[in-house]
Amino acid sequence: MNMTEGESAWLISAFQLTFASFLLMSGKISDLYSPKGAFVVGLAGEGLISLGAGFSKDKITIIVLRALTGIAASMTIPSALTLLVNTFPETQEQARAIGIFGGCGAVANVLGLVIGGVFVQYASWHWVFWFVALVATPVSLACIFLLPSDTHVLPMSQSTKLKKLDLPGVSTLTIALILFIFALTSGSTGQWASAMVLAPLVISLLMIGGFLYWETLLPRDQAAVPPQTWFLPNFAVLFGVALLPYLWWTTVFTIFTTLWQSVYQWRVIDSAVHFVPIGVISFAMSWTGPLNRKIDSKYLILIGHGFLVVATVLLAFADRPERYWSFVFPAFLLGSGGAMLTYTHVNIAIFRTTPSSMAGTVGAIFNGALQLGSAVGIAAVTSIETSVEGKEGGFTAYFGRRAAFWFLLGIVCVEAVAISVFYRPGVKACEEETATVVQEKDAAYAKGADYVKDPEAFPSARTSDEKVADAPVAHAEPQPKTNDARYGLDIDHQPSAASSNEYIYENHDTQEAVHELPRLDKGYATEQV
Repeated sequence: MNMTEGESAWLISAFQLTFASFLLMSGKISDLYSPKGAFVVGLAGEGLISLGAGFSKDKITIIVLRALTGIAASMTIPSALTLLVNTFPETQEQARAIGIFGGCGAVANVLGLVIGGVFVQYASWHWVFWFVALVATPVSLACIFLLPSDTHVLPMSQSTKLKKLDLPGVSTLTIALILFIFALTSGSTGQWASAMVLAPLVISLLMIGGFLYWETLLPRDQAAVPPQTWFLPNFAVLFGVALLPYLWWTTVFTIFTTLWQSVYQWRVIDSAVHFVPIGVISFAMSWTGPLNRKIDSKYLILIGHGFLVVATVLLAFADRPERYWSFVFPAFLLGSGGAMLTYTHVNIAIFRTTPSSMAGTVGAIFNGALQLGSAVGIAAVTSIETSVEGKEGGFTAYFGRRAAFWFLLGIVCVEAVAISVFYRPGVKACEEETATVVQEKDAAYAKGADYVKDPEAFPSARTSDEKVADAPVAHAEPQPKTNDARYGLDIDHQPSAASSNEYIYENHDTQEAVHELPRLDKGYATEQV
């Protein structure tokens, strides 16, 4: 199509821009309507749009279709995570499922490079899109029959769902993210002072501020991202760490693809094959989910960062083709292993700190952090690389790429320090909604009740202080234990003698008692006794 380098970059950026921007809306749709339906529609849409892109003969058309593909793809990730959380409620099964899910994504990234390289080398670029259509379309049809039915979606009226969807807030954030990522993508070419970069950047920041303020005005059950979410145990620091894995992989793919093909003149297929170790080790590390049974996620994430430190230092010195086996290959193994270890256990930890009723939204926030880190980071990396190349050696030299890896090393070290200081090991949030609460909500929502307007319809969902106000602690009637399969806890709602707003849990895996501390708006923090 005779695209310039900047135009061809938009083939990737257009997808990334819409994919990241629509994740939150997709997560809310998944939580409120149907994760199965959202997944099937998103996958089918991705296949059909890719089919059309394969027949495209105009560069503007293909870029627009890539953007639409990003919207369709964004429907599949939060819904897939919701289906996983609901299908595998037991802690270790869920950890293994989430890990394998991430590992498959890493393998798919590398397989995409290899398969795409084969098509470009021996057929044409059209087959890259047609291959996606050939895979996605029949798989989406199969999912209609193979995926489990939506048994975890609470029944409620359409008007209630629309309120909970928070269209004003979600739309504002979606537009803000589109403008923000557009500004960063445009600025990565070195035009940071231009109006095309500054105008959308400033507007997007103002809109993000407006979104955060808007969320504080809404009831918790109607906000797209309730402000209390950021105060859940370890949630904020896990969100920050989630910015790293995709950034590391994207930096590696971007730098070495251009180096090998444009500087070393390697064929597309040769370059793709040299990336295979990334996919192999990433898939292997995706099976490490059960390790958190014996090692806290904090230390597994720190081990992953240690691998990333060594790998990034090695890549800073991989400045010639003959250093592939001595520097690049071990760096790919260590770095991809570390990034996958970080991804897997941040993913597991962030779902353990939030209730399953928010799985789609939390999945959207987590994957939004992955994409945002990649978009923001690669813009910074590209700017640093371009700036250094303009002063030393030019495009064919390695000085700019080395500077980019030193910058990446700094990010890894900062995040390692943040995990060391701010992550509290052993802290989990218990399931927000026990079986009793879910049953009450089913019945109450069916009658059109709203917790904010009619809290009496939800007696088991009331706060501990409300319960204590109704009955003295000494005479409180014990409620039956509720098994929380997700965390292996039997929940006894009897107030303890220690405090009127503490409850005792017994963990049958460790035979240890656990105190529930006062809630943060119905979110639990626990500590071992």
